[in-house]
Amino acid sequence: MRMRKKKNLPARMEKVSSRFVASPESRRGQWRGEFDSLALEIGCGKGQFIAGQAVRFPRTLFVGIDRVPEAVLLSLERAEQETLPNALFARGDAAHLPQWFAPGEAPRLYINFCDPWIPRKQAARRLVHRGFLTLFRDILAPGGEIFFKTDNEPLFDFALEEFPAAGYALTFVSRDWHGDPMYPGEDTETEYEHRFASEGLPIFRLTARKQEQ
Repeated sequence: MRMRKKKNLPARMEKVSSRFVASPESRRGQWRGEFDSLALEIGCGKGQFIAGQAVRFPRTLFVGIDRVPEAVLLSLERAEQETLPNALFARGDAAHLPQWFAPGEAPRLYINFCDPWIPRKQAARRLVHRGFLTLFRDILAPGGEIFFKTDNEPLFDFALEEFPAAGYALTFVSRDWHGDPMYPGEDTETEYEHRFASEGLPIFRLTARKQEQ
């Protein structure tokens, strides 16, 4: 879904610039700072997931990344409004992550409701394609995990093949996360997840752990 252009984007960005990392490569290897852990969300959208996680886990630094400037703006404004000291945001492509994060720097990485890039010839653009997953391996800590959610079953089936091919062990798989016995009752939802679940649509979820090679 294409996000509408925002009026006065530069001025609005300036007001929340303290939470925006303009040069993420300058923090490579030093992201965690005073926090106990680090977690990334690739494709943070409007920031609902990051905001919820930041409240639940105040000793973890959450970094949201998105290519769309309007999405980054809305995430920044949400974090500012909710006064979240452990939420930062950067704009850029997932392919840049190895330049932004040192090897083994991130214990957790979240991919939520990414673009399925339905045409087969565009499969390499999917964030769960083995090409991206191999890049993510470089920045994941030993035993680090990727958490993936989607409403798109063909994309989920694709991911079930790509993760093992890229050197990950699937440790959890659910084709109906909200109806799964493992569902915790309270879980941080994205904007899309809340909408889809309220319409009775199944949410597909998996956890993949980095294996040493």
